[in-house]
Amino acid sequence: MADEKPSIPAELEDTGPKKSFWGHLADLRTALIRSAIAVGAALLLCLFLDPWIVRVLEYPLRHIHMFEKAKPTVTFQIGSARLGPYVVTREEFPGLPPGDAPNVVFRVGAAEVGKQQVLTLTMDPSLPPADAVDIRLHNLSPAEAFLVAFHVAIYAALAVSSPFWIYFLGGFILPALNLRERSVIFSWLGWSAGLFLAGMLSTYFILLPVALRASVQYSNLLGFSAQDWRADEYINFTCKFLFGMGLGFQFPLVVLFLVKIGVLSHSDLAKYRRHVAVLSLILGAVLTTPEVVTQVAMAIPLYLLYEICIWIAWYWERKKAKAPAT
Repeated sequence: MADEKPSIPAELEDTGPKKSFWGHLADLRTALIRSAIAVGAALLLCLFLDPWIVRVLEYPLRHIHMFEKAKPTVTFQIGSARLGPYVVTREEFPGLPPGDAPNVVFRVGAAEVGKQQVLTLTMDPSLPPADAVDIRLHNLSPAEAFLVAFHVAIYAALAVSSPFWIYFLGGFILPALNLRERSVIFSWLGWSAGLFLAGMLSTYFILLPVALRASVQYSNLLGFSAQDWRADEYINFTCKFLFGMGLGFQFPLVVLFLVKIGVLSHSDLAKYRRHVAVLSLILGAVLTTPEVVTQVAMAIPLYLLYEICIWIAWYWERKKAKAPAT
């Protein structure tokens, strides 16, 4: 059968007429419009959830003392307002409950003694203790409250709507790939999503409280007060740090991809250790905020991930060298 044509794999077969440039452009426009609608709908939802989202973003601020020994605190409740908590000693407040670090709330009242009004302090165990926050966030202009609300909502909307706009944009890209390329893309996307979440969660629970505490300590060292911050600047700093660390954790995928296609080897990665240390500091400045605390906080985990890449590259090369013998 000399005239028989060679078979073509099913995933490589042309399943229909190719689209023109304008057809692909129309598909891209549709994907972008759908993505914008998803982000807009999420934005409206997040505007109603702003108070809760702000509370979530304040978590690192409330835990800047997580690696320090807890101390006794007292809070004063005057009507519906609260003052504190303030760090105290048992010599100053002998009536503190037992324990290493009790958090006590005193209700401030007044009593008439003779013809004079005397302030009274009554320990009220029914009142929940206040968060031990050294820093207060403030809006310093009439319009700033609306700007903060919008910034919080847009950051949250991008995160909440990410499954939708990734799906819409993926629907534009995937038709150009065959089945084998799609399977590779999906596996790498899974690792990418996992690393992105790992970067954000490690930053949220560990790196951000440490960086914020270091900022406060450094400000105190310079002789400046660090008790009052602008809310808008804190929100932008926190969201950029979280998003930047999520992007920074994609660095191992780029390195391993270059190893996979043969551009880099295990020996190359080991040789460029010093260069990567400098590159990690640069990425810390580009992806977060250009100051020393966040640069170092981001550079350390990035460099540790690079060391893991070296071991993975060594394992791949060893496995590839043994493959022909088995």
